[in-house]
Amino acid sequence: MTVSTAIARLNAADQDFARHLDHLLSWESVSDDAVNQRVLDIIKAVRERGDAALVEFTQRFDGVDAKSIDDLILDRARLELALTRITPVQREALEKAANRVRIYHERQKQDSWQYTEADGTVLGQKVTPLDRAGLYVPGGKASYPSSVLMNAIPAKVAGVTEVVMVVPTPRGEVNELVLAAACIAGVDRVFTVGGAQAVAALAYGTESVPQVDKIVGPGNIYVATAKRHVFGQVGIDMIAGPSEILVVCDGQTDPDWIAMDLFSQAEHDEDAQAILVSPDAGFLDRVAASIDKLLPTMERAEIIEKSINGRGALIQVRDMQQAIEVANRIAPEHLELSVADPQAWLPQIRHAGAIFMGRHTSEALGDYCAGPNHVLPTSGTARFSSPLGVYDFQKRSSIIFCSEQGASELGHTASVLARGESLTAHARSAEYRILNEKGN
Repeated sequence: MTVSTAIARLNAADQDFARHLDHLLSWESVSDDAVNQRVLDIIKAVRERGDAALVEFTQRFDGVDAKSIDDLILDRARLELALTRITPVQREALEKAANRVRIYHERQKQDSWQYTEADGTVLGQKVTPLDRAGLYVPGGKASYPSSVLMNAIPAKVAGVTEVVMVVPTPRGEVNELVLAAACIAGVDRVFTVGGAQAVAALAYGTESVPQVDKIVGPGNIYVATAKRHVFGQVGIDMIAGPSEILVVCDGQTDPDWIAMDLFSQAEHDEDAQAILVSPDAGFLDRVAASIDKLLPTMERAEIIEKSINGRGALIQVRDMQQAIEVANRIAPEHLELSVADPQAWLPQIRHAGAIFMGRHTSEALGDYCAGPNHVLPTSGTARFSSPLGVYDFQKRSSIIFCSEQGASELGHTASVLARGESLTAHARSAEYRILNEKGN
């Protein structure tokens, strides 16, 4: 197998740099009409025929010889069995990662609060976990036990009563690591279904699959399209694009390290994006040489090659200040600050899903076991979105209690504003509570 790279070289000083950068970053998750219609048909079938449709689609799409929905249900005992089937080293790694993820997310928990005003009026906020969350996990060769931990543990920390996992098992292939991760993370129920049909089942419920309040987890174009269509019926985490990494380096890190960091995201997908920004032109040359040297040694070399050649870039900037400006413009999913003093630059970072500080902090640590969530905003959405967390599995209710005096005082204000909007019933509803001059 012959692989070679022709990674794009950009210079921020060039007049057309902004145009080239915009072209490099452009990516849209577009479902063509055929995919869209197929997903709508699947959702309709699941809504109308429930379990029977799930069994039929699983037979057709996944090649699973399922006679009934019972063949697609894994109980808690099966998850516990998976723990005995993985190696002791794998179990230790899963448990250590799970513990770190749990400790980190415990700090995100929000508590209810109230305060009382002078007239006795009480205002506050009540924080309540979702009743039930649905976790979609890719199956077959694309199996990610780490994603199980990252999606299920925050839900459990938030206090979600039941976490329901769906995972396809193409041709009956069961990934024991995924099931072991589900056991460790506290998943309550598992259904071996996937695709748009699994999303529809979670959103609307069937005779066996319970309806959930929110669906989280990655999937292919059919899963993403289905999540778009069921949003509103249930909540969703996000519509994620290809994985991304942006490395900002001062030129002093080992170029082999940086090349491998770029590979770590490029190997996910031909559409994944790996970008290096540095003011040191010579360093960019050395990293390019490392890419060419190391690429033939990679198991997923062909995927990396297509990703690097199609959407990768080495960008030269004037100085570190401009490097930070470019980073904020890109708003990457993963940002590595591979510099001598990353803490000094941190205040200037405005847009990034996760920030990896210093030369020794590879993005890969965040994917598995550092603690923070690896479900992150992509495609520039870090400008307005955040990593998945405990807060995604909690909702907030406002609390308003008016004392007699408080209702009277607020009634005057509400009356004026309501009549200004010509909403007379609103005004009179408030006015009924206004005390007369005698205080009754």
